[in-house]
Amino acid sequence: MRVLLDECVPRRLAQSFGSTHDVATVTGLGWAGTKNGDLLHLAEVNGFEVLVTVDVRMHVSPGASFSVVVLRASSNRLEALIPLMPTLLERLDSLTVGRTEVIAEGQL
Repeated sequence: MRVLLDECVPRRLAQSFGSTHDVATVTGLGWAGTKNGDLLHLAEVNGFEVLVTVDVRMHVSPGASFSVVVLRASSNRLEALIPLMPTLLERLDSLTVGRTEVIAEGQL
């Protein structure tokens, strides 16, 4: 699966996806500072299947060809997000395109 990590997500989180997913970062692609709407467009036209963010304002439109996952933790630090990864990895294959899903600490 092609996964894009938003710039507000630590780049080192990419290592938690293992080798079965193709993970890129907004910063690594040179898209840092891109506004949400433009970033969603770039994710779609570049064939990403999911955008992972901590930005609660990030929502994908129902007609989009990819999904957005918002990770909700006490902070956007790697240590706070790692506990959410098993749930994210479990849900990746069943995400509905054109939907935004929230994975939060209290849901675990």
